[in-house]
Amino acid sequence: MADEHKPSVDPKLLEILVCPVTKCSLHYDHEAQELVSEQAKLAYPIRDGIPIMLADEARSLD
Repeated sequence: MADEHKPSVDPKLLEILVCPVTKCSLHYDHEAQELVSEQAKLAYPIRDGIPIMLADEARSLD
């Protein structure tokens, strides 16, 4: 039930955000609270509903 209380990201914001490394679109992972760049193999964290779009803060998907 805790998943229901996770903050969500504004869909309009998701439409305009791109990966800062590849400039490609991102996939929103609600469960992990991350924005995923398949091309860069990075997952950017979302903290308190705010995407942290810094490559240094991203988790590697490898």
